[in-house]
Amino acid sequence: MVTGDNKVTAEAIAIDCGIIQNADQPSYKSEDHVMLGKDFWELIGGIKQVSKKDDDGKDILDDDGKIIWLDELGKQHEFNHVYKHLDVVARCRPEDKYAMVVGLIKER
Repeated sequence: MVTGDNKVTAEAIAIDCGIIQNADQPSYKSEDHVMLGKDFWELIGGIKQVSKKDDDGKDILDDDGKIIWLDELGKQHEFNHVYKHLDVVARCRPEDKYAMVVGLIKER
């Protein structure tokens, strides 16, 4: 779940909806399931733009002769590790949500 809600609200909704399970167990730790958007952004290195390259390493241009830019995560390997274990990202800005989408697309 990726939301702009605060951490407490987001966690409560995720528990209510069954996204987070076993929250009633003594071993449950909120920090294992919920992360703030700013911490997520920092962990994955944010978004960077890189030019699209052909097989020879040359920039690919559009029909108007402009370089085609792609958005990529700064640290895709960190994203690949963390998103599989994360249930909720709270206090997300639009950029954090976009980074989640970019990471998921690249992971496919």
